[in-house]
Amino acid sequence: MKYGFIKCGAATPKITVGDCLGNAKAIVNLIKQADGKGVKLLALPELCISGYTCSDLFLQDALLDGVERAIEYILVKSKSFDTVAAIGAPLRYNGKLYNCAVVIYKGEILGVVPKTNVPNYGEFYEARHFSAYDKEEGEITLAGKKVAFGQAVFVNESLQDYAFSVELCEDLWVADSPSIALCESGARIVLNLSASDEVVGKSEYRTSLVAAQSGKLCCGYVYASAGDGESTTDMVFAGHNIIAENGNILAQSKLFSNGLLISDLDVSKLSYERRKTNTYRTSNKIKKITFNQKLSENVLTRAFSPTPFVPQDEDKRDDRCELILTMQAQGMKKRIEHTGSKKLVVGLSGGLDSALALLVVCKAIDSCERSRKDVLAVTMPCFGTTKRTKSNAEVLAQGLGVDFREVNITKAVERHFEDIGQSKDDLDVTFENSQARERTQVLMDIANKLGGMVVGTGDLSELALGWATYNGDHMSMYGVNASIPKTLVRYLVKYYADTCDSEDVKNSLYDILDTPVSPELLPADGEEISQQTESIVGPYELHDFFLYYIVRWGYSPKKVYRIALKTFDGKYDKTVIIKWLKSFYKRFFAQQFKRSCLPDGPKVGSVTLSPRGDWRMPSDASTNLWLSELEDLDK
Repeated sequence: MKYGFIKCGAATPKITVGDCLGNAKAIVNLIKQADGKGVKLLALPELCISGYTCSDLFLQDALLDGVERAIEYILVKSKSFDTVAAIGAPLRYNGKLYNCAVVIYKGEILGVVPKTNVPNYGEFYEARHFSAYDKEEGEITLAGKKVAFGQAVFVNESLQDYAFSVELCEDLWVADSPSIALCESGARIVLNLSASDEVVGKSEYRTSLVAAQSGKLCCGYVYASAGDGESTTDMVFAGHNIIAENGNILAQSKLFSNGLLISDLDVSKLSYERRKTNTYRTSNKIKKITFNQKLSENVLTRAFSPTPFVPQDEDKRDDRCELILTMQAQGMKKRIEHTGSKKLVVGLSGGLDSALALLVVCKAIDSCERSRKDVLAVTMPCFGTTKRTKSNAEVLAQGLGVDFREVNITKAVERHFEDIGQSKDDLDVTFENSQARERTQVLMDIANKLGGMVVGTGDLSELALGWATYNGDHMSMYGVNASIPKTLVRYLVKYYADTCDSEDVKNSLYDILDTPVSPELLPADGEEISQQTESIVGPYELHDFFLYYIVRWGYSPKKVYRIALKTFDGKYDKTVIIKWLKSFYKRFFAQQFKRSCLPDGPKVGSVTLSPRGDWRMPSDASTNLWLSELEDLDK
């Protein structure tokens, strides 16, 4: 549970309808199994102690007495387990019968939650036997003790963010689900004890419903459904278990397979998202019940993508890439139409970022129904330019059908060196930045001369690290790549190469993809690029990973380190991850002044660093708190 990760489970026991003690033994075995795997919170199906399909047997005292004895058995057998479990049972209360969830921990009942919405349509006849909960709070006597009866938020004393509630089956399917008020009252996790029967197409709808509920409520949602052993007189149950978080399905079981489904829900992340979303309503309408489950560092079950900005669903990746390119192009199109620019000027280096920018500009000018000759690609070779990158720039421009111009800036930079007293042999930051600023000046002046605008090529990863020359490549009249991180740039360029019709464009893009990322500001070693960005600032896949979890989810330094260690196990060791994580924080804080005055650019993903959009921070904030958290990791 350290860093807010709560290992949760949804379990479907194989039951026998009416055999309460036998079902209780199966339930205890699953709780024991879950406890052995470090599960802290477990949901079991609706009415699993008796079986959901008992029908009129629910009215028999013999069955209901058997249920209560089974609960006593479970309490005795679960005393040594460190798993909180919610178990479905039919219970008598104030002369009526309720479909309930019994929440237990270490041999004690924390509370009993009755079902609010009792269906009586189609194949469901629950209202024949059960009463609907009318929000009246009270106490019910079970196992010789009085315990709370009614809706509740169960809060762990050791971690306030670890707060959960329970709803039952139909409660999810109605418009005004109990989970709405429960989450507004502080629940970060909702357990749903269900006995949803299976019909063709229902599993897909059920999955989308769970995902949507977890998304709109900024919660974790653990759904446990009945399966093998229920009566098949009129229905079939598939044991479809689902674990979702904030709109994303973390895990789900195969249909018709009993057993235990496990994943880790991040309650700290959910709390962050609620704080960030000012329209998320809160209240204290629902009572709180506390329990004390000690914190421990569990082995993470859930996986974290090493490339969180890259589309994860392979079947939809092409569609997602096309959408991103279109969003970039539409932003550019609006700016073209608004300014009436006669020419779109792009500095084309033969690298990834400028290649993507040119592809986007071409898409934008096409949508304006204008000639691609209204796009000018300018290559500006200097001390570090290699034949390979220069050639790729020219071939790409020609293949795309845009105007192309070469402006060699070597003499201009050398003259500038003379003016400021800079030795050409001194390969310092002045040597590098003078070239970047000269290139920007050339682009700006050409744009002025042609009545056009300069389109920026810098990407989100460079903005995060400050890997841009202030008032050099840092500046443009519109930055189409402003919210595209380096890992996604590479993927978008590859998508375009894979799907384009021109062999020249395809081949040049493939070679650009194979070229080391470099600003080419230091003299080349023959035809070999001598300056490789990732050897200086670190691997972009690490920095993009850090950026996503730090900015999007507000993860603490140690939490980022922990998930990075798991995610990149075998590729980067502890020392490398700590080195570049510290470097990221130092650069991110120190380089905010560059982000405070960025050109306009379209937001296309969940992370952007525009000072007018999602990210605002002072340029002189101290990084001490963040770095100090990482100090003891070196030991």
